[in-house]
Amino acid sequence: MMAERDIRPLAASHRMPTLFFWQDPASIPARPWLYGHHLLRGQVSVTVAPGGIGKSSLTICEALAMASGRRILGEWTAPDLKVWIFNLEDPRDELTRRIIAAMAHHGIAPDEIEGRLFVDSGRDRELCVTEQTPHGARIARPVFDALSHQIRTMGVDVLVVDPFVSCHRVDENDNGAIDMVAKAWAALANVCNCAVELVHHTRKTNGAEASTQDARGASALLGAARSGRVLNRMTDEMKANAGLRDDPATYFAVDRDKANLAPAGKRVWRRMASYTLPNGDSVGVAEAWEFPDAFDGITTADLLQVQHALDGKQMRYSDQAGDEWAGCCVAEVLGLDPIKDVKRLKRIIETWLKSGALVKDKIGGGQRKPVPIITVGEWAVP
Repeated sequence: MMAERDIRPLAASHRMPTLFFWQDPASIPARPWLYGHHLLRGQVSVTVAPGGIGKSSLTICEALAMASGRRILGEWTAPDLKVWIFNLEDPRDELTRRIIAAMAHHGIAPDEIEGRLFVDSGRDRELCVTEQTPHGARIARPVFDALSHQIRTMGVDVLVVDPFVSCHRVDENDNGAIDMVAKAWAALANVCNCAVELVHHTRKTNGAEASTQDARGASALLGAARSGRVLNRMTDEMKANAGLRDDPATYFAVDRDKANLAPAGKRVWRRMASYTLPNGDSVGVAEAWEFPDAFDGITTADLLQVQHALDGKQMRYSDQAGDEWAGCCVAEVLGLDPIKDVKRLKRIIETWLKSGALVKDKIGGGQRKPVPIITVGEWAVP
């Protein structure tokens, strides 16, 4: 059981101010991160995303990673963590379906999470921490007291509340009311010495990429969080760049763009894989995915072969030149499709132009408008 922190109110008898004493920097305890640089013991973190992108499936896989101590999505996790998922939207059987599918997909055996994963549904057990009264917003102290008791009794390290909007009954655009709710969750995290993850929706962005600042409702929620991240669905253009034009799967980016206690994180990608349970149900499961590099599988020998193929051909620089486009020649050598892989081919050519392996020149002149072409620059050495 984790010890409750001593939070004392300021009294007239309390001596103020407190004198600062220098201490050896090596003796200062490191910040108690629990999962990557997103979940921190004693603090609130927020994940925001549009509906239907896979945020609940992501948090389920992250909970399994923490409970099992395995980096199933590539993120570092502290060992021996107990995680409590409180999903306020989905029924228990759907949560069970998603968790079992995620365990099977990632190869997690039941004994790896035994006694370390707790799951509750808002359909069976309501969780409302704040109510609107004729006198304004009011914290439901008995609810927080019960949560605090259960967290400390069971030794829970991480509490995931999904979605945030379902845990209160105040106007989500009321900054004062939302500030009260957010600070109540922060106080719970502090008193119970656990991390609290609040999963929230974004407002409509009309197709534009969202940031944590696009979280729905009042901004006070983000203000109380020490880490905030946003999920964005991969656009059709990005799919084309990644060679996924015909792939129906959902891909989304995770950006930690609100980081008070650690540097903002590098964008990472996740893919929603489909897992079929023995009962025939198809369930979406989040998995790690890396955006492919334009030069994956391409060697110096391939560059030399491309140079020989282009040498003396006066192939056009513009991809609008049809069969005369230099990219068609590059595609033939590299085994790519000049139509489906046009974005990748353009990135490859631009990179080789910058390196000097290829050179942009012009043909024509006089009565004919000069036309940009691609020629060989510095020959590659295999």
